[in-house]
Amino acid sequence: MPGRTTVAALVPAAGGGTRLGAGPKAFVPLAGRTLLEWSVDGLLESGCVDIVIVAAPADLIDRARSLLPETITVVSGGTERHDSVRNGLAAAGAADVIIVHDAARALTPPDLIRRVVTTAVDGARAVIPGLPVTDTIKTVDPAGVVTGTPPRAQLRAIQTPQAFAADLLAAAHASGAADATDDATLVERLGVAVHVVPGDPLAFKITTPIDLVLAQSLVERGLWKPASTPV
Repeated sequence: MPGRTTVAALVPAAGGGTRLGAGPKAFVPLAGRTLLEWSVDGLLESGCVDIVIVAAPADLIDRARSLLPETITVVSGGTERHDSVRNGLAAAGAADVIIVHDAARALTPPDLIRRVVTTAVDGARAVIPGLPVTDTIKTVDPAGVVTGTPPRAQLRAIQTPQAFAADLLAAAHASGAADATDDATLVERLGVAVHVVPGDPLAFKITTPIDLVLAQSLVERGLWKPASTPV
C-alpha cells in the first residue's frame, strides 16, 4: 500500500449476551467499567489504530457515546454480527486496513493488536490471531457419535482482532455472511490466504458467567490495565 496506511477498527457491540446472563453483552460491567470501554481502551493503547467505530444497539447509541472518547464513532448495530460489521464498514471511509474486534474480548493486550496490525500493514491481506489447542477435539455426527479426531498440531483457537485489506473485507461481506461466525471464514470462502499470528491467553472471549469471574480476577490482580487507569 503506497504512503501511510490508515487503519480503522470496527467493534461489533450489539450482541445480546444471552449466555452471559446479562445484556447487552458489551455493556456488562467489569471492575466498574463496561466490556466495551475495556476493549476500546486496548485499541487506543495499541497506538496503531487511526479510527475506531463501535456498532451499538440502536437504543444504546447515546449511552455508548457517553462512555467513550469523543473521537470514537458510534453507529447503529444490526440484528446479527455481520450486520454490525457492514454498518461499521460504511462508516470507515477510505481506510486501507480494517480490523474487527469483539467487544467481549475486553482484556486483549495492546501488543496483540499491534502484532496483527503490523502483519497486515506489511502486506498480508488477511491476518488473524490464534492459540494452539490444548484439548483433544472430536468431530461428531448428528447422533453424537465420534467421526474423527483431528491432529491438535493443525488446530488453532482463533481470536480477535482480525485484520483485512478494506476492499477484501467489503467483498467478503458482499458475498454473504449468514452462517459465518467470524470474518475470516468469509475471506477463506473467497480463496484468499488467511495468515495466523500468535494469539494471547488474555484475549479470551467473555461469554459465560465463569469467563466474567476470570476476567474480574485478572483485573484485580493487575495483569492488564487500560491507559486511563492510574498505575
